[in-house]
Amino acid sequence: MWNFIGQKRPSFAIEPIDGQESVWDYPRPPVCVEDSREVVVRQGGIVIAKSTRSVRVLETASPPTFYIPPADVNLDLLTKTSGSSFCEWKGAATYWSLESGDQKIQNVGWSYAAPSQPFASIQNYLSFYPAKVECVVDDEIVRQQPGGFYGGWVTDEIIGPYKGEPGTGGW
Repeated sequence: MWNFIGQKRPSFAIEPIDGQESVWDYPRPPVCVEDSREVVVRQGGIVIAKSTRSVRVLETASPPTFYIPPADVNLDLLTKTSGSSFCEWKGAATYWSLESGDQKIQNVGWSYAAPSQPFASIQNYLSFYPAKVECVVDDEIVRQQPGGFYGGWVTDEIIGPYKGEPGTGGW
């Protein structure tokens, strides 16, 4: 089904320059990579998470997703929601909503309580949707991955085109 699995960039892929990563060089199946940059997730002035111990999941055609250890997340601000989804690689996802004062934002993030073995390093780690809360990597505000469903974190170092943009349904 997949023509591109990170071994050869398609002709429509943007060529990276120094300091950039092409999503077309990421593997399929995806991999976990430790990342020591400072990652901050906040809503308004409230810090939801702050870490220098995140794990990026890299997958062909998608911007990376940062997963933050639960010890670096203010879990008092989050509640599990009733929804779930299933990733062919990682397994069943649990969704989290933000509840702070008068604020309640549904499904700001997700986690995997029992991921498949290759993704054991992100067990109970949380990732967040840049479309719903402000996500920052080393002082750069993250842009959301197009399309609404995916939670990839787009920064200046990441080039595509990405899954989720118009016309990418066949990737």
